[in-house]
Amino acid sequence: MNILVIGGAGYIGSHVARELLDNGYKVTVYDNFSSGKEENIFADENLVRGDVLDFDFLDKTMRDTKFDGIIHLSAFKAAGESMIIPEKYSINNVCGTVNILNAAVKNDVKNIIFSSTAAVYGEPQYLPIDENHPTNPANYYGFTKLEIEKILEWYDKLKGLKFVALRYFNAAGYDEKGRVWGLEINPQNLLPIVMEAAVGVREKITIFGSDWDTRDGTCIRDYIHVSDLAAAHLKAFEYLLKTKKSLTVNLGSQTGVSVKEMVDTARKITGREIKAESGERRGGDPSTVLATAKKAEEILGFKAQRSDITSLISTTWEVYKKNFKI
Repeated sequence: MNILVIGGAGYIGSHVARELLDNGYKVTVYDNFSSGKEENIFADENLVRGDVLDFDFLDKTMRDTKFDGIIHLSAFKAAGESMIIPEKYSINNVCGTVNILNAAVKNDVKNIIFSSTAAVYGEPQYLPIDENHPTNPANYYGFTKLEIEKILEWYDKLKGLKFVALRYFNAAGYDEKGRVWGLEINPQNLLPIVMEAAVGVREKITIFGSDWDTRDGTCIRDYIHVSDLAAAHLKAFEYLLKTKKSLTVNLGSQTGVSVKEMVDTARKITGREIKAESGERRGGDPSTVLATAKKAEEILGFKAQRSDITSLISTTWEVYKKNFKI
């Protein structure tokens, strides 16, 4: 089986590519390296340097090599930036995806796994969040992902292109064997920011609100280890091959970690001070976001195996130590 991993040099994409390679798949990575890293390219995969906005080159790539499926992970994902520069997200996320789908249809690629997001839900109306939860994105990034899901549904009906949309919650951690070590560029998520404070790139971190209605007053999020995410992509592809039916599912650990717990545990694991200060709440931040992934467990046979807080932090710390020669 030959899989085209679009965005395969990125943080999640490189882990997905590694999982596929480990299970005997042939992998071609298609990436423009706007956020992907050279060090995330493996010797046992093919690399095509290209942009999703270049339809002709996408078409040529799929015409030159017969692919059994596509894994699409090439979206911009900074929620805050999407509210300031929505046009950037419209062009790359939506138009880029349409190019991918049109090239797939033209070249008779029948299966696609789409990297979606829990941001499609917006403010939680109830917890834990299941797939029937109302979709009302609180940022433009989430809106683009929801629109892509709708486009996928139409391409399924009209063109027979089958998909699995994986609604990630908070991806964290790194490959336990240390094979992926390229750091994210300008990270926006909590754990990389904590690691930057641990290695001295940041003087301190800011905790946005310490008086939330949670067990320790700080926000709680559902974190899933990136290697668990990667395993879910493989299971999703195998599901498509077997059933030829489209599917949308959550991927989460179904457990919550607070900001304070993340920082305190990072201090213990790293042995670093990690200065933290309390700041004002950010607008639009819910106090708690927690997934249920029962549907993924029942249909895909997926369950998070490595998403405990110790694994999340320790695998990330190993990569930061390598990059900063600690």
